[in-house]
Amino acid sequence: MAVERITALMTSQATTANLATDLDQLTQTESELSSGKSINQPSDNPYGASVVLSLNSQLSALSSYAGNISDGTNWLNTASGALSDIQNMVQTVRELTVEGANGTNSATSDQSAAQEVNQLIDQIKQTANTTYNGSYVFSGTATTTAPYQTGANDAYQGNSGTVTREIGPGSNVQINTNIAGILGSGSGSNDGLLLSTLRQISADLSSGTPAAQTALGTSDLSALDANLNSLEATQANVGSITNRLSIASAGIQSTQSADTTELASTQDANMAKLATTYSTESAGYQAALQAGAQIIQESLLNFLSP
Repeated sequence: MAVERITALMTSQATTANLATDLDQLTQTESELSSGKSINQPSDNPYGASVVLSLNSQLSALSSYAGNISDGTNWLNTASGALSDIQNMVQTVRELTVEGANGTNSATSDQSAAQEVNQLIDQIKQTANTTYNGSYVFSGTATTTAPYQTGANDAYQGNSGTVTREIGPGSNVQINTNIAGILGSGSGSNDGLLLSTLRQISADLSSGTPAAQTALGTSDLSALDANLNSLEATQANVGSITNRLSIASAGIQSTQSADTTELASTQDANMAKLATTYSTESAGYQAALQAGAQIIQESLLNFLSP
């Protein structure tokens, strides 16, 4: 039976191969220590790498949804503040209307009240031109166009388009308000909407006739109260959408927390354990280098000896 002779070259190759393996392991451990990650390339852990890729994709999508929710909430808060200001101004007009209907004011006082109503009309339209982040919040999708002009022109300049934000997979929420359905489009007089009502109240205050005074306490006041109810209903709707976004935001934060925890457990390295491993591997490698140097040197001498 033939016996295979172990040559100096074989010894040298085996020693070198073992040193290379030890060095690869030491380099891997050093890489994990440096990055803080147990997976630095797919080959380190193919399954774990696929999990990390999936979790990062989910977190990216969640971050996008969270940004949309934040933007939508700020938009709604801006709209809500503007609607609240408009409500306050309409309440002031209501007080002037009630005073005018009582018949206790002088003609001069009623004229002054009419001028105040006209000023409030312009202020209401200016408030309807409120912007958020450079966009008019009440112009539909025509966000670069102011919905109303000050002065006698009450025509609505926006459109009926809907502005939405995606807050989840296949879940979109409308964040804009149809202000023309409250203030009016300026398409005709006596449409029962706010600007038309305010114009009529101003005219009746200026008129001073018994019929106008009667109208102030009946049809004008009734129309104004209907407009206030419409404003309140719109405010309630804005509030409900804001609440929905708040609930969605809490859900996304919870999912982000769970995904982040899972991502950390999948790819983050155990630094304390790695430090110990690195110290052991480094010492072992240094010892192997010294032993290998002697083995290779002796093998070379044996190879050179006659």
